[in-house]
Amino acid sequence: MKYLVGEAANGTAVFAVNGDEAVNITAIEPKIGHDLSALAANPGLAASLSRKIADAPSVKTSSITPALPIRDPGAIICVGLNYTDHIKEGGYDIPDYPALFMRSKASIMAAGQPLVRPTCSDKLDYEAELMLIVGKGGRHISEAHALDHVFGYTVFNDGSVRDYQRKTHQWTPGKNFDNTGAIGPFVVTGDEVPEGASGLKIESRVGDEILQSSNTANMIWGVRKIMAIVSEYTTLAPGDLIALGTPPGVGHAKKPNPRWLRPGETVEIEIEGIGICASPIIDEAKA
Repeated sequence: MKYLVGEAANGTAVFAVNGDEAVNITAIEPKIGHDLSALAANPGLAASLSRKIADAPSVKTSSITPALPIRDPGAIICVGLNYTDHIKEGGYDIPDYPALFMRSKASIMAAGQPLVRPTCSDKLDYEAELMLIVGKGGRHISEAHALDHVFGYTVFNDGSVRDYQRKTHQWTPGKNFDNTGAIGPFVVTGDEVPEGASGLKIESRVGDEILQSSNTANMIWGVRKIMAIVSEYTTLAPGDLIALGTPPGVGHAKKPNPRWLRPGETVEIEIEGIGICASPIIDEAKA
């Protein structure tokens, strides 16, 4: 199934997407609610809707204004240094354990909403990332059963303010400026993509300028391994978000000059089989 959470006539709703058309499944089954939280906790809610979806009126997907797939995630966990060539371009050693950091709820926003360059820095960078949404929660999840705990996959732009990222060893400031982490708009379940969402082209661009281009098969730690590593130290819950790192080509590593995002541009992150997360860049003063 492919989902889109967005604004409808009667408020925010969950839509089932089929190509250019989308059906409001919140209107069909109110228990689904206004984001994907209920479905992540109970995917069976959608199991009985196939015939009703087929018979229901649809709208153009392009007419829906995206909202966050999970309105109030319990945890937003991000993996750093998960592509070898990105590690090398940043001057880091290849780690034997993934770099992990947290994002705040204030730092994320829906695809299509402006990504904000703060007044204190002009070093706003982009990071194309695959993001998973946790379905069945748990602790000490094994690699063998990890995919049973994934509800779906979406697109993430881990917008990073690089000079602030380097002010501390923990990266927290540069990864948590308000409205710098764009998510969505589409969420696909595991049956829509290869196992573990591996083997998908992942790309970032501004207009015709390709900034990053790689494949999720190049991740050092795939979905199974990351689920096992993260759940070793914390209990995962339905609706938690885990971002899986970025490939090479980020702005700060461009030679001879860094390539920062500038107001007036629109950055697009695309993952094959999932969709495009587009964000116009604006200054904080105009936010």
